[in-house]
Amino acid sequence: MSLILGIESSCDETAAALVTSDREILSHKLAGQEAEHAPFGGVVPEIAARAHAEILTPLIAAALEEAGKSLDDVDAIAATAGPGLIGGVMVGLVTGKALAMAAGKPLIAVNHLEGHALSPRLVNPDLDFPYLLLLVSGGHCQILRVEGVGQYRRLATTIDDAAGEAFDKTAKILGLGYPGGPKVEALAREGDPGAVRLPRPLIRSREPHFSFAGLKSAVVRAYQSGEHKPEDIAASFQQAVVDCLRDRLEKAVQDHGSCGHLVVAGGVAANGPIRTMLERVAEDHDMAFTAPPNWLCTDNAAMIAWAGAERHEAGLTDSLDFVARPRWPLDPTAEKARGAGVKA
Repeated sequence: MSLILGIESSCDETAAALVTSDREILSHKLAGQEAEHAPFGGVVPEIAARAHAEILTPLIAAALEEAGKSLDDVDAIAATAGPGLIGGVMVGLVTGKALAMAAGKPLIAVNHLEGHALSPRLVNPDLDFPYLLLLVSGGHCQILRVEGVGQYRRLATTIDDAAGEAFDKTAKILGLGYPGGPKVEALAREGDPGAVRLPRPLIRSREPHFSFAGLKSAVVRAYQSGEHKPEDIAASFQQAVVDCLRDRLEKAVQDHGSCGHLVVAGGVAANGPIRTMLERVAEDHDMAFTAPPNWLCTDNAAMIAWAGAERHEAGLTDSLDFVARPRWPLDPTAEKARGAGVKA
């Protein structure tokens, strides 16, 4: 059994965790930045980086104390090395490098997306490779075939905005504040999902990818028209996202076949109607459905520590000159999708 210290700082959550290779979470400490970014309606990268720098070291100390461990007890240090806001990524990665050098421990530079992709295996020991993964977050929207640690085949990606980004922008349009996803979902419960006619970009398209920029623009127009209640706009928007995700997933299964498991990960995976839809898709295609608990869907250090544990068990470690990456595709061999805003 190995013990991994995980560090996460890719966006606006600072986190540290201690996780064992037999799936025991000994501690997890997380500090959010909602108050700092709320006045701006979104994450300000410079503010985020400064906040990470201020809180990360005491957060790591608190995680070690809660677990009753010291750096001497740790087998490796895993830190998010990308993709993400480069200032925040650098804070976490440099801290991880410093601790690894000081303690004489291996460094594991973790792809943040791999953290999400492997997180369901932290809570489900029966989840074996391969599995079909819908990765939906504020910065990414992809369908991947997860074939093993470090082995990912991208089947679809977004050609512009990610689903989570569209949720946050819709919340800002409706004056709901930040973070937007949970607030849009809450307001949508009071509305009629069929009240506002909104587009479903790329539905039934031969192209496998996602697109949410046009949907976001349609929400702006619906709001500015003054003809619709905010709760109806929220409900109609959420239903449009659900429909787009389902259509693209159905196409992926049709084109590439199903796996034994359908898995969802990323912050948007905490959305109730999206989870319900995914359960139905899995049932329709005789797949088991796996989703991490909500707290493990959003950015956290436990998933980074677990990805570190999986990589450590596979003998995959990194040198101290590993460079932070603002973009880092899980499948670098995937054909480039069209669109200026492509999130690989």
